[in-house]
Amino acid sequence: MRKVIVGAMVSLDGVMQAPGGPQEDPTGGFSYGGWVAPLADEVFGEEIGKMFSQRFDLLLGRKTYEIFAAHWPYAEDGPDDSIAKTFNSIKKYVATRKGLELTWKDSVALRDAASDVARLKQEDGPALVTQGSTDLIRTLLASDLVDEINLFIFPVVLGRGKKLFDDGAKAAAFKLAASRVSPSGIVIAHYVRDGAVKTGDFAMDPPTPAEVARREKIQREG
Repeated sequence: MRKVIVGAMVSLDGVMQAPGGPQEDPTGGFSYGGWVAPLADEVFGEEIGKMFSQRFDLLLGRKTYEIFAAHWPYAEDGPDDSIAKTFNSIKKYVATRKGLELTWKDSVALRDAASDVARLKQEDGPALVTQGSTDLIRTLLASDLVDEINLFIFPVVLGRGKKLFDDGAKAAAFKLAASRVSPSGIVIAHYVRDGAVKTGDFAMDPPTPAEVARREKIQREG
């Protein structure tokens, strides 16, 4: 059975839009494209390398696929040649409902992301790793298909832009499996699924009259 592993670079307020450069995704008037570059350091590079050291296939949304397909096939002689060679040699699954031309070698279209990924998870094979792909990740979270999350949390607040989570995510508990902080302040956290959300209660038992009144007021106000 294959795992779905979300890889996401996010700001402190959860934005993951255009981490790589100003022209990567300026939609919606986003003007902070490239916010990762000034903070990238050796530890960040090591952890990215570690994430891509396992066997994996890429799982991408349409827009991220277009960004990657315009870059990585031409990058094997550049500074990120090892990642380029890996990306170019593996299978790329692309969530797209449109007639997208898949020009990148070994690319496969997924017409219904939730059902197609659920089917892929039942097969034998390498992990399915996302990069970028905000809309796709939200679909996976809403369908309870995410097994692990690799978060790279950067010490910036961007205020606006496409965010990792929305109200559609299905409730689920995760456990911190590993963490590291880079010299430039990037918090790197690896989470794995840990069953259902557990709840508790710090309230006094029995509740005070003031607490009873507060609860009754909430019920009246709806």
